[in-house]
Amino acid sequence: MALDAITAPVVDDAALLDSVSRAADALTRRQKPDGHFVFELEADATIPAEYVLLEHFLDRIDAPLQAKIGVYLRDIQGAHGGWPLFHDGAFNISASVKAYFALKAIGDDPDAPHMRRAREAILAAGGAERTNVFTRAQLALFGSVPWRAVPVMPLEIMHLPLWFPFHLSKVSYWSRTVIVPLLVLMALRPKARNPRGIHIQELFCTLPEQVTDYIRGPYRSGWGRFFKGVDELLRAAEPLFPKSSRQSAIDKAVAFVTERLNGEDGLGAIYPAMANSVMMFDTLGYPPDHPAAAIAWQSVRKLLVIEEDRAYCQPCLSPVWDTGLAGHALAEAGVSTGDACDWLKPLQINEVVGDWAVRRPGLRPGGWAFQYNNPHYPDVDDTAVVGMLLHRNGDPAYAASIDRAREWVIGMQSSDGGWGAFEPENTHHYLNHIPFADHGALLDPPTADVSARCVSFLAQIGMAADDPVMVKALAYLRREQEPDGSWFGRWGTNYIYGTWSVLCALNAAGVPHDDPAMTRAVQWLVSVQREDGGWGEDEESYADAAPGRYKVSTPSQTAWAVLGLMAAGATDHPATARGIAYLATTQKPDGEWTEEPYTAVGFPRVFYLRYHGYKLYFPLLALARYRNLTRGNTRRVEVGF
Repeated sequence: MALDAITAPVVDDAALLDSVSRAADALTRRQKPDGHFVFELEADATIPAEYVLLEHFLDRIDAPLQAKIGVYLRDIQGAHGGWPLFHDGAFNISASVKAYFALKAIGDDPDAPHMRRAREAILAAGGAERTNVFTRAQLALFGSVPWRAVPVMPLEIMHLPLWFPFHLSKVSYWSRTVIVPLLVLMALRPKARNPRGIHIQELFCTLPEQVTDYIRGPYRSGWGRFFKGVDELLRAAEPLFPKSSRQSAIDKAVAFVTERLNGEDGLGAIYPAMANSVMMFDTLGYPPDHPAAAIAWQSVRKLLVIEEDRAYCQPCLSPVWDTGLAGHALAEAGVSTGDACDWLKPLQINEVVGDWAVRRPGLRPGGWAFQYNNPHYPDVDDTAVVGMLLHRNGDPAYAASIDRAREWVIGMQSSDGGWGAFEPENTHHYLNHIPFADHGALLDPPTADVSARCVSFLAQIGMAADDPVMVKALAYLRREQEPDGSWFGRWGTNYIYGTWSVLCALNAAGVPHDDPAMTRAVQWLVSVQREDGGWGEDEESYADAAPGRYKVSTPSQTAWAVLGLMAAGATDHPATARGIAYLATTQKPDGEWTEEPYTAVGFPRVFYLRYHGYKLYFPLLALARYRNLTRGNTRRVEVGF
């Protein structure tokens, strides 16, 4: 869009000061007494639907709770009749089948208008036989499809050596923690108790037993066809595996899960892994009061958000991420962050050697996890954000923690110069073509946004641009720039998020603002600014939608764009002023913002997220930074974030 077509007003100094003050007060009101922040983390219909089905699997039905979840599921049903993967998104067959199944289990009449509309939409899309692997595994547990609907994943995977083409260490942490207990379920094939006898045969275009092509293309490459052949061979060979090998594999799986239960924070601290662990223990005959089974169930229940009239289940909790980001916003606004930093400091993981050590033996731990407790799986993104916050706080008491984090982040750099979130060298891309990985998100390769955060952290604490670590990292970021000047965002939506992240890193590393990489990025951000002065980007930009564009502006994406422009030296650019004006004029009287669209990602094209804190701390960070730069003696951002 041409710059002169943007007509948003420019905010005056007094209004800016008032906006920053009200936003800081609003965010501070959300702080917990011990200094930390945690906001709701919302996904799509699949997680609350799966929770409902888990209660029916176990016959632990909490009817009042399920009634509230039913309200939530009906509220988010789309106009197309089914359920989307994000707010106002397109119909998704897997989410729709799970939501329909859950509502039927809750007690909704299949002939009710909303159920009939959902059923018609599902059948028009090919029926429940066309759902993804994880949905078909759920249906198999309820006897709604035969187990041949699910790709073969022999439990004996637990015995494979590290050099084998498939090994659990070669997939991402989230895949690993989901797969291990699921392997036990797939081997033992339990049947859900399902006390109400709920089934969904009406959602199939072909009777489930008559479907012959559950596992089919389109394949993304020749690897897909190859692995389809491997699946057929394994299906024939699996019954011949010795029983002794199977039992020892079960023992290994149980040991893996038990070691990583994380108390009430659960296996991997993510819902699918936690729910699978609950079903695994139940299938193996553990009584509900067994310590492992009881804490696994408690961890799932901890994810529930129960309101007066509705409820849903979160995919995980985000306190470290929320506290780190909120802390940066408050620091920029001039509010003390000592209590937040004091809460974060003891959560550094200095003792447990996590799964990442398979690729980095001998590296001392020193990272932070995303959740309250997840010691086997810290991530460099959280570690960089927290490290930068502790550093900008300036308290010498944090020096040792920052240095330990620096050591761990450097050690986690991949050979291409970038960083993955949880694992180094997690780049066995052929594994994304096995039938089990129809979501294409089995791995944790380096990405520009995570790599940028690591560069920002290392630069902020003093690493020189000519350090070999930094040279490799900056070269990686330059290679990743898109032809239009933007960068892809893996964990936030999407090119706006990635571009903001990298511009902050380049600035922190001392790259001149007139460097072509920076100027091209600025030009791209300006080109996608909306008429109201804000920015927005569709989750469908992970598929075929235009990068950096959406039908509305959002507070968080506008904040990222403005922060990126300021990091690139464009504080005085008219687009920056108009973006700030958008944030100021859309702020509510209570100092907060409204944001319905999802602006974050679990897995591109598969699983999206709405962080309820993004609409609060990112706008505050942008407004406060603009205030500081325009009132100060320099226009240069002096921190990495």
